Amino acid sequence: MDVLVTGGTGRLGGHLVPRLRDAGHAVRQMSRRGTGPGGVRGDLATGFDLRTALAGAEVVVHTASDPRGDPWQVDVAGTRRLVEAVDRDRLRHLVYVSIVGVDRIPFGYYRAKFAAEQVLLASGLPVTLLRVTQFHDFVDELLSAARRGPVLPVPMGWRVQPVDVVEVAGHLVDVVAGPPAGAVVEYGGPEDLTVAELARAWAGARAPGAHVVATPVPGRMSSAVRDGAALPGGGARGRRSYAEHLRA
Repeated sequence: MDVLVTGGTGRLGGHLVPRLRDAGHAVRQMSRRGTGPGGVRGDLATGFDLRTALAGAEVVVHTASDPRGDPWQVDVAGTRRLVEAVDRDRLRHLVYVSIVGVDRIPFGYYRAKFAAEQVLLASGLPVTLLRVTQFHDFVDELLSAARRGPVLPVPMGWRVQPVDVVEVAGHLVDVVAGPPAGAVVEYGGPEDLTVAELARAWAGARAPGAHVVATPVPGRMSSAVRDGAALPGGGARGRRSYAEHLRA
């Protein structure tokens, strides 16, 4: 099929695009600059060149996001622009990559992702909303940034189920080939772990001597994560553990 991937040069898109090509699809990757093999220009924040980029696409895999900027402009308004620009006569499936817990964790970026989901569900398009858990290498980045010399402070009791980004890309290839779910489906890693357990594993492999300190964090968001809001309730699971990721 003719597949367009938004955010094709990002953390997930970089693994997804070659796997879609290996599966026999004709793949274009959309970004603001249109760089890379099969690159086309399209800007979700302004709508510039979106209709041209989306012309003829039978499948759209929407992975683009702006967690460090303005997700309401890119993730929400940008998704609305995407819906308006798709070729409805050609489109067979639109797969949106979201995050497990966006409907339960009161965090600004998550609220934007949940709002983008609602745009798609109300669009009348053949959609699948794939919520995934945090990627292993994203966990690495968070723990590295949290370290303060010999001390690694982490929130007490937070529970997560991180997943390998390569396995997510492989699962997405299967989702693309399947029928639209018309609803939310989930995909997570194989293990329910506390952040403190992840931090101790990370410190043992990447920062020997770092002392993990689990600290109570107040607030509604922290309470939600402690209560399991970031854990998938169903769906398929990856196989690669965080420990295996660290060993690699």
